[in-house]
Amino acid sequence: MATGLERALTAALRGEVRFGTAERAVYGHDASNYRHVPRGVVKPADLDDVRAAVALCREFGVPVVPRGSGTSIGGQAIGPGAVVLDFRRRLGRVLSVDPDARTARVEPGTVLDDLQRAARPYGLRFGPDPSTHSRCTLGGMIGNNACGSHSVAWGRTSDNVHALDVLLADGTEFTAGGPLDAAARAALRELPGREGALHRALQDLAGAHLAVLRQAMPALPRRGSGYPLDALLPERGYDLARALTGTLGSCAVLLGATVRLVPDPPARALVVAGHPDEGPAADAVPALLPLGPLTVEGMSADLVAALLAAGRRPAALDRLPEGACWLFLEVGGDTPAAAGEAARALAEAVRQAGRATAVVVTDPAEQRALWRIRETGAGIVTRLPGGGEAWPGWEDSAVPVEHLGDYLRALRGLLARHRLRGVPYGHFGEGCVHLRLDFPLTDPARLPAFRAFLEEAADLCVSYGGSLSGEHGDGQARAELLPQMYPPEVLELFRRFKGVWDPDGLLNPGVLVDPRPLDADLRFPGRDLPVTLPLAEDGGSLLKAVHRCVGVAACVDTSSGVMCPSYMATGEERHSTRGRARLLAEMLRGELVTDGWRSEEVREALDLCLGCKGCASDCPVHVDMATYKAEFLHRHYRWRPRPASHLALGWLPLWLRGAALAPRLAGRLLRSGPGGAALKRLGGIDPRRSLPALPEQTFTAWFRRWRAAHPVQPGAQPVLLWPDSMAELLDPEPARAAVEVLEHLGFEVRLPSGPVCCGLTLLSTGQLGLARRVMRRSLRAVPAGLPVVGLEPSCTAALREELPRLLGREAGELPSRVRTFAEFLDDSGVALPRLETDAVTQVHCHQHAVLGTAADRSVERRMGVRNAVLDSGCCGLAGNFGMERGHWEVSVAAAERVLLPAVRAAAPDTVVLADGLSCRTQIAQLADGRRAVHLAELVRRALREAQ
Repeated sequence: MATGLERALTAALRGEVRFGTAERAVYGHDASNYRHVPRGVVKPADLDDVRAAVALCREFGVPVVPRGSGTSIGGQAIGPGAVVLDFRRRLGRVLSVDPDARTARVEPGTVLDDLQRAARPYGLRFGPDPSTHSRCTLGGMIGNNACGSHSVAWGRTSDNVHALDVLLADGTEFTAGGPLDAAARAALRELPGREGALHRALQDLAGAHLAVLRQAMPALPRRGSGYPLDALLPERGYDLARALTGTLGSCAVLLGATVRLVPDPPARALVVAGHPDEGPAADAVPALLPLGPLTVEGMSADLVAALLAAGRRPAALDRLPEGACWLFLEVGGDTPAAAGEAARALAEAVRQAGRATAVVVTDPAEQRALWRIRETGAGIVTRLPGGGEAWPGWEDSAVPVEHLGDYLRALRGLLARHRLRGVPYGHFGEGCVHLRLDFPLTDPARLPAFRAFLEEAADLCVSYGGSLSGEHGDGQARAELLPQMYPPEVLELFRRFKGVWDPDGLLNPGVLVDPRPLDADLRFPGRDLPVTLPLAEDGGSLLKAVHRCVGVAACVDTSSGVMCPSYMATGEERHSTRGRARLLAEMLRGELVTDGWRSEEVREALDLCLGCKGCASDCPVHVDMATYKAEFLHRHYRWRPRPASHLALGWLPLWLRGAALAPRLAGRLLRSGPGGAALKRLGGIDPRRSLPALPEQTFTAWFRRWRAAHPVQPGAQPVLLWPDSMAELLDPEPARAAVEVLEHLGFEVRLPSGPVCCGLTLLSTGQLGLARRVMRRSLRAVPAGLPVVGLEPSCTAALREELPRLLGREAGELPSRVRTFAEFLDDSGVALPRLETDAVTQVHCHQHAVLGTAADRSVERRMGVRNAVLDSGCCGLAGNFGMERGHWEVSVAAAERVLLPAVRAAAPDTVVLADGLSCRTQIAQLADGRRAVHLAELVRRALREAQ
C-alpha cells in the first residue's frame, strides 16, 4: 500500500518514484560493507523535481540521501529509512564549456568521462580522475572530494571547484563560491533572510575559533576526514565552495556546479619504476616530486598476483621491470618527443636514486594497458591470491608523503599482529594508501577483532600526522574513529557546522556527525540455500558468490564493452549486474525479500538478464550472473508450471529434430501466416520475430553425401567436428564450410557416433536436470583422443565451461580437447589462403567471456582480411532471450546501440563476420537485409577464389 509520502511524491514529480521492494533492495547498498534499506527512491526528471522532493521529505520528516553512481566505499550513498535521490538518470548534462575561462557548467549527475569528452576539443580536462571515471558523477565527486591518480599535478576536486549551486533542506537556494576578499565577505553578511543568516553564522563560527582551525586541521594534500572547516578561515578567503566539497551530501543538495578545467598535455609518457617492495618505493617518492610528474602511483606484486588469480594474464605485465612494487610516473609534453625526453630524464633520476629499475613506455596503447591494471585494483583485490575475500574498512588512509615508507612498514607489522592479509596500492605521490583486508566480517563472533584493528590502525595513522580518509570520505566506515584524529573542540565545531546548514538533520544524517557504529549494519548476513550448480570458485555457496559484487559499478558504464546490455537498454539499477547481485543477496538474507526462490522481484530482474556472460569476464570480481540466473530459474520453477518459451525454446533441439523428419511440411507451417502466428503465441515467442527457415536436409545427411564423393586422403590427420544442434538442424552452412576448409587443408573430418548437444538452451532456461542428461548422452557419442572443433561460440564455451560444471569428473578430458574453428586453424600452423577484403566483426558474447578472440584475429591477419571488431557487446538476441515475448524492446535496443548502425553503415562489399547464430539471426532480421557469415564461410570463399 502506498504511503502518504509516496503518494505525494508521485503526484508532484515528473520523474520516477519507486517505493517497491526491488528498488529499495538494490538502493540499500553502495560499494561499502554496509546495508541500509531506504524508504524509497526518487529519480528526478529536472531540478524542479529535486526541489519538490526535498520539500515533501521535509514535510514528512524523512531524511534525504543524494546519490551519484553509488560507488561510495564509506557507506555515505545509503541511508536507513531515507529517500534516495538518484541523479544519474536524467540530470547528467554538460551544460557548457568556456575555453577562455577554463570552466565548465555541469549538472550533478554528469559522468566524469562525459565532461572529459566535452572538454577535450579545447585541449582541456577536469583534473581529478578516480578509477571509476567511466561512471562516477560530478555530484558524487564533489560530495566525496574525489581525487584520482593525477592529483599530484591537478589537485583534488576541491581544488577544481569554482562555484556550487545548492539547495538547503529548508528550500533555500544560493550559489556558494570563493575565495573572497574582506569586502565581499562583509557583503554576504548583509544579505537578507536565510542566506545572510547562514553566512553570518559560518563566518562567526570560524572567527571565534581561528586558533583551533589553524592548528588542529592537518595540512595534508589528502585530508579527507571531517569537514574542511579551515576553508572558512580569512586567509583562505572564506571559500564556501571548498568548505562544502567533501561534506558527503550532509549539508546541502547539489543542483549544479561550475568547475575549473586544466590544460591536457597533448602527449604523455609513462615511467614504470621497479622497487624491492612498497617501503623503498614510498621512500623514493619525495625526491621524485620536484621533477614534476603528473602521477606517482604505487602498485605492489600482491595486486599483480591477485590479477593473475582472477583470470587471464594481461600482456601488459611483460612491460613491468624487475621488482615487487612499482611506481607509475606519468609525464606530459607538447609533443610525443618532448614527453619521451621528459620520461627518460625521470627514469634516469629513478635509477640514480638507487635500488630501482625503470622502463619508459611511450606507446599510448601500452600505457593504457598498464593503467587498466592499476584501475581495476579496487575490484581485483576483493579476492586475494590463493583464496580469501577482502573488504574495505581501512581503505584510503593518508599520511605526509615523507612518512609514507615508515607508515607502510608499520602498517604491515600491524597486519601481521592481527593476522590479516591485504594488497596495498594507491596514490604514493600524496601518501594515500588503498588497502582491502580479509576482515572476518561474515562471522559475527569475530567482529570485535575488526573493531580492534580499525582502532589501532587509526592511532597508527594519526601518529604519522595522517588522515583516516584520503579521498573516499568517512561515512559509517570511519566517522566513529574521528575522535582519534581530532580533539573534542573540533568535533563540536563539525556538529555546529552541520547544524548551520541542516538544523533538522535531514540531509544524509550519521555520515560524519552522530555516526552509527562502524561494525553495525553490515551487508553480509544471510542464509545459504542449497544449489545444483557447483559454484566451485565460491565453495558451493551462492551467498558467497553474490557477495563477490562490491559495488564498483563497472556494469553501469554505458560507454563501451560487453557489460551489461540490459542496463544499457533500460538504465534501471535492478537490471544491472550489481542490482541483480544485490537482489539475490536480499533474497538470501530473507528480511526484505522474504519468499526465497519464489521471489517475483528477483525473477523480474533476472528475466531481462540476457545470459551473455559479459559480467563473468568484464566484472572486476567476475560475478557470473548467467550462472546465478540458471540456478534461480531451476529453483524458482521447480514443481511449478514453466513459461511456454522455456518449453518452446529450451527444448528447441528436440522440436527441430522432429521437424527434420518432414522439413518441407514443417517449413510450410512456419512460413504460413496463421500457422506461424499460432506457433509464436503457443511458444511464448514475440509476434514481431520471424521464425527461421528450415534446411532441406540436416548437416549429418549432407556430410554422408560429402564423404561418399570425397574419400579420406591418405595420411590425413583426423579431427572431430562438433555438429551442434543449430548447425545440424537449423543453419548447416558454417558446418559445411568448415568441412570443406578442413579437408582441403589436409585434415580428415569425423563426426560423433550419434546426435550431440551441449544442453545450453536447457541450461539458460534453468532446466538443469535435463541439461545434465543431454550432456551425458552427448559424451557417449564422442570418441576419445581427437581434437574437437566447435563452430557455435556458445556451444563451444558450454563444452569448455558448463560441461565440467554440471558433470564434474564425468566430463573427463573433453573440455580440454575443445577448440574453436579459429583456434584449431591457428594452432595447426597450416598455410591459409589470402583474401584481400574489408570486414566488420560482431564477437559473440560467450566467446568474449569464455573463449577469447586472439586466434580469430590471428587467422584474419594471416589471410590479409582488413577487419574492424565492433565494440558492440551482446547482439541482443542471445539465444532464446530475444525471441521471447516481453523482450523485444531490450533486444532491439541492445542491437541498435552499436551493432546495427555499424552493419548498416558498412560498404556493400564489406564482409560482416559473426560466428554466433544468434548474432547472424539478429543481423538478418534487423539490419535491412544484410547477411553475416561465419569465419569458416569466409575461409571457404578464400579457398574457392584461390582455386
